[in-house]
Amino acid sequence: MNLPKGRLPENVLHFVRVLRGAGIPVGPAKVLDALAAVEAVGLDHREDFRAALGAVLVSRREHLPLFEQAFDLFWRNPKLLEKLLAGLLPRVHARTGEPERSPQLPARLAQAMLPPDTPKDAPDDRELELDAALTFSTREILQKKDFATMTAEELAEVRRMLARLKLPLPEVAVRRTIAAAHGHAVDLRATMRGMTGAAGAAAPLAFRRRRRVPPPLVVLCDISGSMDRYARMLLHFLHALTNDRHRVHVLTFGTQLTNITRHLRHRDVDVALERVTAAVADWSGGTRIGASLREFNRRWSRRVLGQNAVVLLISDGLDADAGAGLAFETERLSKSCSRLVWLNPLLRYSGFEARPAGIRAMLPFVDDFLPVHNLQSLTDLAGALAAHPPRRAEWLAEAA
Repeated sequence: MNLPKGRLPENVLHFVRVLRGAGIPVGPAKVLDALAAVEAVGLDHREDFRAALGAVLVSRREHLPLFEQAFDLFWRNPKLLEKLLAGLLPRVHARTGEPERSPQLPARLAQAMLPPDTPKDAPDDRELELDAALTFSTREILQKKDFATMTAEELAEVRRMLARLKLPLPEVAVRRTIAAAHGHAVDLRATMRGMTGAAGAAAPLAFRRRRRVPPPLVVLCDISGSMDRYARMLLHFLHALTNDRHRVHVLTFGTQLTNITRHLRHRDVDVALERVTAAVADWSGGTRIGASLREFNRRWSRRVLGQNAVVLLISDGLDADAGAGLAFETERLSKSCSRLVWLNPLLRYSGFEARPAGIRAMLPFVDDFLPVHNLQSLTDLAGALAAHPPRRAEWLAEAA
């Protein structure tokens, strides 16, 4: 292959490194592919140059906007630079109408565009004075920061925090009983045994009470393209749940349903996620929520929804089938479990409205509708589950 002359090969190499630092999976082989594409189309037209690089460096639809922004910044698009510089200047807006929004640079791309850090052994005689009176700790900031806007270092720190996060479910009473010092039900068998050894003297009554155990937890996680970033972060949380408690079942769905419980039970989170990636064939694809719930109700509900199970449905509700059959399947799922909690990352927007057909079809049959986009939302989820017991177990609690 005849490489382009000048410093273009070096610049293409640096551009690929920027994309890798921003989170786009491009390896060393992509550099040769990019150089071959540039040699094929030439440098006469900027759009042909952009299309050639995008064809070989972008393999997923959700990475295309990030590639476009990185291309305009790295290869110096004057129009975008003017907009970014204009965003730094103060503006006066009219009383009517919305203010014009300047383009926002993703944190990952901004970090990838920064020059390399200064070596640690380089001399630096400058003195820095920091006033921490009105600053916040890194942990407090990460609690409320959206998963989609975090840098690579912040994502790594959040993964470590997710591994230590717990989800305590309130215990519910079951039909089986155990011996107790006090209670409303007399244990006749234990009382008769005590009377046999009392030699005619009065023996105290023995009592029994219902056992209280945490209910099973079933998680249905959407892994479609619109849920890709959140699903990858939540899998770390689900891995911690699976290894922290018994009777946890995790299934993913996009265009088909996949049970990944066995893979998440591996103690090493990296090995577990690698096995999940190999097992799931429809990752970051389309979404067929109704068909996936129909398969779950038909094949899995009787296996995993016993004993007052709680179901966590993680999805944005954007269905490719426009909600066909979704209301019936959601109602059936709600009647089969003790509590149906819908976690939707779209609730992070203050002006959220249930306009899509899939969301409107599912909302009437869920017990809780909560956001899931940062660490604080997962903490609030634990509080919401502890505040209200499962509706199917209320009569058992009263009987106990």
